[in-house]
Amino acid sequence: MLVEILHNEYGVPHEVATESGANFLRAFRARPDDETYAIHEWPAHLWRNCLPKNYRHIAKNISAEWLKLRFKYLALTADVIHLLESLREDYLLGLITNGPSRAQWQKIEKLGLRKYFDCVLVSGDLPWEKPDQNIFLEACKLLSVEARHCIMVGDKLETDIQGGKQADLLSTVWIPLHKDDSESDLPDFTIQNVTELPDVLPNSPKLKRSASKIAVC
Repeated sequence: MLVEILHNEYGVPHEVATESGANFLRAFRARPDDETYAIHEWPAHLWRNCLPKNYRHIAKNISAEWLKLRFKYLALTADVIHLLESLREDYLLGLITNGPSRAQWQKIEKLGLRKYFDCVLVSGDLPWEKPDQNIFLEACKLLSVEARHCIMVGDKLETDIQGGKQADLLSTVWIPLHKDDSESDLPDFTIQNVTELPDVLPNSPKLKRSASKIAVC
């Protein structure tokens, strides 16, 4: 969609728009924040570097368009909101995310995530990141739950699931980003959509409750 905005609204040739967008995403993923810039200025700086010289004057506008689309894409859907609200009736919920502090907290605040979780951990605020077991154990500590009573839910085998295993959590639940990538023996459970999570939680026949206090991260 951003390529079409570049092409249709700013006259950037389609091929150039595609290449510029790809270069920006690659640069942003490699470095989502730089504290020498204001949080909203860093993406604009990256766009200036990724656009051809004769289009760099639109970097600020394109950055604003990108941020708007990004948070629209990341926003929780109604069914996920309902799931989180339902889970909090029976479970403690924690959120663990890797990344620079400012960039991750901007995302958390923009998406209004805090109210759905009992603790939120950002690796940029800590000496560890997933899959280091210490970040999982820190979440357990903040939730006042033993690791053996905590379940890790995530979409990345190498960070979420591997880290949950190393922390010796009760269980790990994997949600593959792509259906054709769902073959792995590492997680205890694999589901295709987060809304399927209640099917594998401790109050279901598939996983009996082992304690009265359970946390889901």
